[in-house]
Amino acid sequence: MTSYDLTYHRYSERSILVNWPQQISTEILQDVLRFKSVVENSNIKQILQVNNAYNSILVFYNFTIENIYDEILALKRLYAEKFSVKIRAKKLWHIPVCYDASFGIDLEAMSLELGLNNDQLIEQHSGKIYTVFFLGFLPGFMYLGGLSEQLYYPRKETPRIKVSKGAVAIGGEQTGVYPMESPGGWNIIGNTPIDFFDPKASLPCFVKAGDQIKFEAVTIDRYHHIQEEIDNAQYNLKVEEING
Repeated sequence: MTSYDLTYHRYSERSILVNWPQQISTEILQDVLRFKSVVENSNIKQILQVNNAYNSILVFYNFTIENIYDEILALKRLYAEKFSVKIRAKKLWHIPVCYDASFGIDLEAMSLELGLNNDQLIEQHSGKIYTVFFLGFLPGFMYLGGLSEQLYYPRKETPRIKVSKGAVAIGGEQTGVYPMESPGGWNIIGNTPIDFFDPKASLPCFVKAGDQIKFEAVTIDRYHHIQEEIDNAQYNLKVEEING
């Protein structure tokens, strides 16, 4: 297991930012999540919350940090303990996506610009397994790594005022799913009926950082059938436990 040369900075009166090398990689992600777990389960009762991004964690305290050096030293000691922690089992979620033109309103324009036909773009997008690096922007919005370089496509210069819930989209070097209706500037290529955020559920977002996502193309008839099953609480999302 690799150890990294981390940097520690005061982020606010009540938080410390810990940075890894500025790379997006699954190896760094595993180290980030391992350290995050150590901090969350430490005996430092003053720690209120720990959030992660691609290559950083932000540690929030429930008090104003008076001596930043002592708190940083405590975090450095915790980092040395990461080798002993057992992190949660990761899961591979199979997400049905309908790429029909009625949903994928940017699919045709993207295909033309990228020199692909629609089927080739869909095949490339659904043929990858993506890693969930972190969740943010909106509750349940996944930042996914693993998009094929052939599908890199810039965000829209002028974002849409309204993007539909479940919209599957590409923005720059990333792909993701809008978990609720919102403004957005990514290019929409399909839609999934799966709910990624349910505030009434005991676990509002079932996906966690470190999990993986496999998009699976479905017809529009199958999409509506799945939607009916979800509405009637009869749909079982396919999921596998994965190693590593």
